[in-house]
Amino acid sequence: MLYTLILIHCVILMIGGHYTYAEVPLFDGLFGAERNNYDKLGHFAQGFVPALIAREVLIRKQVVNSTAWRNVFVVCICLAFSAFYELIEWWVALASGEDAAAFLGTQGYIWDTQSDMALALLGAIVCLMSLPRWHDKQLRQLERQHKTIDL
Repeated sequence: MLYTLILIHCVILMIGGHYTYAEVPLFDGLFGAERNNYDKLGHFAQGFVPALIAREVLIRKQVVNSTAWRNVFVVCICLAFSAFYELIEWWVALASGEDAAAFLGTQGYIWDTQSDMALALLGAIVCLMSLPRWHDKQLRQLERQHKTIDL
């Protein structure tokens, strides 16, 4: 499941990179929106997929045993990556000068950075609410396979 989600996230990133996030054809005027919201899908995925990666690392390395604290750390990790990505966007925009608006893809939306991070937060929360049972089942199967191989 995790590898499939990583692949889907890669495809989302590649499509955004190919067209630029502000010009992905399918999302032009979608649902009557004035702006192309493909980047919002990318930021949701930026929270959703890394949440499962962080969750798996924390479980397999036995970093945190409490489910509640593990979820807090997963969300914090996702928000940290999202904030760092927004900082990188800002630095590149400053370095590129005139092309900053095109690179940032804000499309005139002053709350773009904040909404991007909010969508990453939402993606992480949705992941943690919807996939843990399936993920735990796969992790148990993986653990059984490793024990069989070790014998």
